[in-house]
Amino acid sequence: MIRRHSHGELLWVDVVTHRVDARDEYFYVVLHFPAFKHQHTISGVPVELDFIVGQKWIITTRYSEIDPLHQFSTLFEVDTVLDKRNMSEHAGFVFYYMLSGLYKSVSDELTHMSARLDDAEEHIFLGEEREMVRVLSTISRDVLNYNQALDGHQMMLQSLETPSVALFGYEYARHIRSLVGEFERLKVALQAHRESLHELRKTNDSLLSTKQNEIMKTFTILAFVTFPLTLFTSVFSMNTTRTPLLGHPLDFWMIVGIMLAVAVAFFAYFKYKKWL
Repeated sequence: MIRRHSHGELLWVDVVTHRVDARDEYFYVVLHFPAFKHQHTISGVPVELDFIVGQKWIITTRYSEIDPLHQFSTLFEVDTVLDKRNMSEHAGFVFYYMLSGLYKSVSDELTHMSARLDDAEEHIFLGEEREMVRVLSTISRDVLNYNQALDGHQMMLQSLETPSVALFGYEYARHIRSLVGEFERLKVALQAHRESLHELRKTNDSLLSTKQNEIMKTFTILAFVTFPLTLFTSVFSMNTTRTPLLGHPLDFWMIVGIMLAVAVAFFAYFKYKKWL
């Protein structure tokens, strides 16, 4: 499907499913972006976006819907992008505003990811370590997908300065540098998320391990306490004629008292050894 949009003398052709060959009068850029929240594609799969930019025209090739690009096309059609500044001078400005919008959407996604990390941290310290294992794994997968999708942007953007200046003039170099700066901010934010995620996973694993160790310690103490008591009752349940205390009017209470004394002694010993 081909959609044509006009803005003054500028023509923008948006090709959804076709790839256009390069020519001498334009430069060709291939970038990948992470799947956005409202993206109509498989979750986590980066989407490819191809740009063919000429002096007075720009062609974008994509293989699925990209919401930020669709929103840009709507604004482009109604002539309201950035108060109409410089949009009809040449296609380089359309390319710049388009990429800026895409990077803004990525920035919004990273902000949402930061909120997810804050929420996970809160739940970790509320004692929900087991539930947070899956949550942190999901965030880790998203961080990995974002990192893979944006991996090639820096070199691509840096290599754009020479052909874009040749096509649009020396003043256009500052727009490319602005895009590089926007990408650098995204990279710094993504690195911060990776570090936060790493620390949260370490904290969650430590708390989960500590909780499991406490449970195992409790069961071990119970086993040590109940074992001698079980042995004690087994001895007095033997069918013999010379078992001590048996036959005494208070034999039951004496045996129960001895068992309680042994249990208290074990607990006191564990407390003294700081095992409790």
